[in-house]
Amino acid sequence: MDKLSPSHLPASTRRTFLALAGGLSLGGVLAACGGDSGGLDTGGGGKPTLKQWYHLYGEAGTEQAVKNYAKSYPAVNVEVQWTPGDYTSKLSSGLLSDSGPDVFECGIDGQFSVDMVKSGQVVPLDDIVGAVRGDYTDSDIKSTSVGGKVYGVKIVDDTGFLYYRKSMLQQAGVRPPATMDELIDAAKALTRDSVKGLFIGNDAGVTPAFGGGALLGPVLWMAGTDYLTSDNKVGFATAEAKDAFTKLRALAGGGSLLLGAPTDWWDPSAFTQGLAAMQWCGLWALPKIQQALGDDFGIVPWPALSPTVGKPSTFLGGWASFVSAKSRNVAAAKDFTKWLWVDNKQNQEDFNLSYGFHVPPRKSLAESAQKLRAGVAAEALKIFNQYAVPFNPMWTQKMRTAYADAATAIVRQNADITSSLATAKAAVDAELARLAS
Repeated sequence: MDKLSPSHLPASTRRTFLALAGGLSLGGVLAACGGDSGGLDTGGGGKPTLKQWYHLYGEAGTEQAVKNYAKSYPAVNVEVQWTPGDYTSKLSSGLLSDSGPDVFECGIDGQFSVDMVKSGQVVPLDDIVGAVRGDYTDSDIKSTSVGGKVYGVKIVDDTGFLYYRKSMLQQAGVRPPATMDELIDAAKALTRDSVKGLFIGNDAGVTPAFGGGALLGPVLWMAGTDYLTSDNKVGFATAEAKDAFTKLRALAGGGSLLLGAPTDWWDPSAFTQGLAAMQWCGLWALPKIQQALGDDFGIVPWPALSPTVGKPSTFLGGWASFVSAKSRNVAAAKDFTKWLWVDNKQNQEDFNLSYGFHVPPRKSLAESAQKLRAGVAAEALKIFNQYAVPFNPMWTQKMRTAYADAATAIVRQNADITSSLATAKAAVDAELARLAS
């Protein structure tokens, strides 16, 4: 990608960035706004008008591309709104009335949640996804579904890797780590002079403010669990999760982590400038890393807790297109969404791979895309398909805050693991009870 930005961060983190930035070009993916005036606004040549919101991209050419897509749609006029600043707050306000968005994008990493469904803000899209549902991964379907119904059409898939410098690992006699103990040992062995072994964020991976919190998911996934279990019970209070937090705290306290870097985990500068031999970062950084380091890097998923517990993992992020239940022309909004993000594979590939670097959500498109068929990019697609963990829309912001507070206390303040997670569990249980009522 040409320009890195917090658009690739979880939605809750990105809100902080965009608010601080005052609307500078820091963000990066689609957001929609809609609602035609009076139900059938015919101010544009006798055709209805839909409003579509995107949030501000940091990738050059993206805004013009989506405006061109909209302009080429023959059935209705589509007004694209490019939304700087705190997109989440603006979207929340816009969805309260029929003057808000008809079609909008939402982040599949905490921005879309069960509360949007319970409050009647979005409509099911099973009818427009149905014929090609099998061409999406199960993870993409899960991340856009509540109660067995699909509410979003995935438009961008993002993911992350543990990037490592081949030459540095070779000099230190270190293999790419496959378990947490191997990662701790490798980070120590690679820490030399002005080079630290590993960069996972200036917060040691656990504080979601200011772009952090990169390991809040992986610390659980590596232990074979998740924020919530498959039946929506607390998943982070298991013995294995406690062991994982013990390992992460040991890593953070071992003197091998880079802290105080000029940018955070989402930007590869610390890695490309040789400040760290390994870094957890996103797929979006791959072109920039390749430009800086040539063939002197490789990628692996986040390692498993041990050879027998858990498995390697990475996150499934990205964005999906939704239709507002308040739209005055829901049928037209659904037709447009189907035309652009289900039927129009040419534009889908263009959007994912011509401006930034993402995985097209349609499996057939990802498999055929030339830019993903060779070298490290092909390995990235393989890791994504095998190890990406979807976000559960049942995980609300209150749950995330309670869990992140516990993780920060454990890793950065040496708090008791059992009691900290128990406090978070009580808060999450209360939220689950609210959702069930």
